[in-house]
Amino acid sequence: MNFDFSPEDQAFRAEVRAWMQANVPRDPSGKATGMRIGKETQFAWEKKLASKGWLAWSWPAEFGGAGFTATQRDIFDTERAFAGAPSVIPFGVMMLGPVLMKFGTPEQQKRYLPKIVRAEEAWCQGYSEPGSGSDLASLKTQALRQGDKYIVNGQKIWTTQAHWADWIFCLVRTSVEASKQQGISFLLIDMKTPGIEVRPILTIDGHHHLNEVFFTNVEVPVANLVGEEGQGWTIAKYLLSHERTGIAAVGDSKRQLSWLKETVARDPALKDDPHAARRIADLEVDLMALEYTNLRTLDRMARGIAPGPESSGLKIKGTELQQAISEAQLELGGNDAMSWQTDLEAVEPVYAAANTRYNFLRACTIYGGSNEIQKNVLAKFLVGL
Repeated sequence: MNFDFSPEDQAFRAEVRAWMQANVPRDPSGKATGMRIGKETQFAWEKKLASKGWLAWSWPAEFGGAGFTATQRDIFDTERAFAGAPSVIPFGVMMLGPVLMKFGTPEQQKRYLPKIVRAEEAWCQGYSEPGSGSDLASLKTQALRQGDKYIVNGQKIWTTQAHWADWIFCLVRTSVEASKQQGISFLLIDMKTPGIEVRPILTIDGHHHLNEVFFTNVEVPVANLVGEEGQGWTIAKYLLSHERTGIAAVGDSKRQLSWLKETVARDPALKDDPHAARRIADLEVDLMALEYTNLRTLDRMARGIAPGPESSGLKIKGTELQQAISEAQLELGGNDAMSWQTDLEAVEPVYAAANTRYNFLRACTIYGGSNEIQKNVLAKFLVGL
């Protein structure tokens, strides 16, 4: 594919940059709020994107999406990141949306997709369980059919933004007689249904992202089954390929590395340090390779080809690079990067949240399928192991 930007792409970049400048959420001092924002601000931001037609930027126009080309997707995500804008909650737009487009009934598409694209309903993901994370096929949450409904009992864990969500899409076991993978189904569950309890999990970065979700005799209409009974494993793999592509976070890594490079250039103690220069150069080379690989994947997706095993490679390299950049920020920042506060005026912006970011990103090589599992996926695809 051609990596040069056309005049139309340059005009699109200018449009996105101007819109972001005018609409990005800001704190009382006028600074972009970035990633750490509350529910009200996050939902207001997503409604702004929806009103512009840019919330579902990865969706085709026929389902209400922006219909961006691969290049436009890359430009949009990069400009969003450099503007300090929050990313969208990915579960509805990036994960469930593509699943419903491929596996959902016309009734399900009509019911759920418009509310996702208008930012009217928030979703979370019910995959991992205690003891069933990387070995997802061992999940135990059961959904037993009784007439026109399922009765769901079990527990999910590490459920991001469950305390904000209106709905959860869940992998459940509808058969204990079939093999582990064949007995799994994909259900859509209203979080307001009696019998659902959400308990918070506080993480090492000091924020509340994660939760445990308990299901006790939760009644779910059979109409909320996506695909067929026993097809959940196939749907889960399709969804995870989209999730892992997004986890690469190329735009955010470009912003973080750019900030670090500019900060080092202003620092009298570091600007002529060959070790610092070499470290940043190595990160830039890795990021450029990741970006080109991501563009190829986005180009295939824009042509209607779902991401395959290459999404595992993107997930591995993308998350390892996020960790490497955060480590460089922490180590090159020295004492300035050690504070947990994010509003310090005396330090460079890239250092102000370095410690928090570093701690949060310890998990990025685990969530979305651990990198060890992704290496197994690639090995099985490439050499048939």
